[in-house]
Amino acid sequence: MEKKSKPAHRTRSPDGSARDRVDSVDPYGFQRSKDFDYESYEELMSEYLVVLTRRTIKWSKLLKGKRRVQKNVKLKRYVRKGIPNEHRALIWMAASGALDQLEKNPGCYQSLLGAEHDPKLVETICTDLNRTFPDNIQFRKTANPCMQKALYNVLLAYGHHNPAVGYCQGMNFVAGYLLIITKDEEKSFWLMDALLGRILPDYYSPAMMGLKTDQEVLGELVKVKIPGVWQTMMDHNVMWSLVVSRWFICLYIDVLPVETVLRIWDCLFYEGSKILFRVALTLIHHHQALLQQAQSLPDVCQNFKQITHGPFVEECHTFLQKIFTEPGSLSMATLSKLRATCRTRISAEEY
Repeated sequence: MEKKSKPAHRTRSPDGSARDRVDSVDPYGFQRSKDFDYESYEELMSEYLVVLTRRTIKWSKLLKGKRRVQKNVKLKRYVRKGIPNEHRALIWMAASGALDQLEKNPGCYQSLLGAEHDPKLVETICTDLNRTFPDNIQFRKTANPCMQKALYNVLLAYGHHNPAVGYCQGMNFVAGYLLIITKDEEKSFWLMDALLGRILPDYYSPAMMGLKTDQEVLGELVKVKIPGVWQTMMDHNVMWSLVVSRWFICLYIDVLPVETVLRIWDCLFYEGSKILFRVALTLIHHHQALLQQAQSLPDVCQNFKQITHGPFVEECHTFLQKIFTEPGSLSMATLSKLRATCRTRISAEEY
């Protein structure tokens, strides 16, 4: 499901079909696929727009034109119910600490862009530019302005800012989404810094230890919370990295529908990395019967792809409510303990 941040261009034809009323490009610039179900989408949106309108009024009253917000129980509740698109950049910046960093480091972004560039870094980034959202009209070379230039700048600046990470595949999609929402290079840069430096440490470093660890942590959580699925994975000798690495490295981009991803990111910037586990556990728990039907490794992989499509994930408001109930309790203390155990195990296996 995609949120209407602005009214879609609509033309009515005599037959008045949903295809004629709904734009073929979503509000974020993504072209809808050929098999897109316009009728279901229109029905879904008629309900979701009521929710959005109500939330927008509440957010406007809460913010009253403020540029800064304080974290509290009320704000957390509001974030979980979805941030209206016009307020996303503000709340993401404030909640993640990115705004503090931007204000403490004036001119930092521009100076990174003005510095001498590592030719290898430039080459690696350039290779991925055309592969970033080819289905999004804002990233096409014919677009004016073309977001590819902004994407290049953000990735280049970040590569110099954090040479231990530099650039790796997956970062282009994350930076692309940030630019779509903030429409601002400097804000996108500092949000990248918050994500890669604090919220998801070691996800994108050369050894990807954070990513490897969290995949194993998910396995441990499934073992306790959804043992039937864990047993299926063991029976067919499937490594968690085979089925969930894309979920974690791309933060569900190109895995779940755009609006659902943005609702997940609302919570990710506010509550941190445990949200990624809540989403994964909800997907697995809700579809455990299907996942346990697998008879082979290819079956397991196919079923894991299947569970990221359909009404369950398209109805983003309901889905977000589910991630806070379906997996049960999940504290940061539990995650920290599991991370330490899994990290030690991976290190012992690698060295």
